[in-house]
Amino acid sequence: MKKYNICIVDDDEIYQFTISKMLKTFNFGDKIISFEDGEEALHYMMDNLNNEKELPDVIFLDINMPIMDGFQFMEEYVKIKPKLSKIVTIYMVSSSVDPVDIERARKIAEISDYIIKPIKPGELKTIIESIEPKGLLE
Repeated sequence: MKKYNICIVDDDEIYQFTISKMLKTFNFGDKIISFEDGEEALHYMMDNLNNEKELPDVIFLDINMPIMDGFQFMEEYVKIKPKLSKIVTIYMVSSSVDPVDIERARKIAEISDYIIKPIKPGELKTIIESIEPKGLLE
């Protein structure tokens, strides 16, 4: 199984730790990077537009964060997406069960799915395994 560069964008350090641990347990993450807000993650993406080794394959993106929230990140991401040197799969992950948030996320083509926290280990395994058929396998 391919290992992925995984980016966690979430201001909850416990969640960051938990999902990182699960990814390592399943041996999915080649590189796991975390950011506490969308702005940090966006700067990282822009600094590495043409650097496939550094760009994430998968982003787990929270909605509610300080400085730049998940939806604001997506507004900016859509602008830089054509310049990226690889396909990035984005999952919006939130504790929000608000239908407005869910519908808003579903309207953004670049978001693969909306996942309600906490992510269970089996759910995470299914998510990562579902990436492979999308042509991300080497």
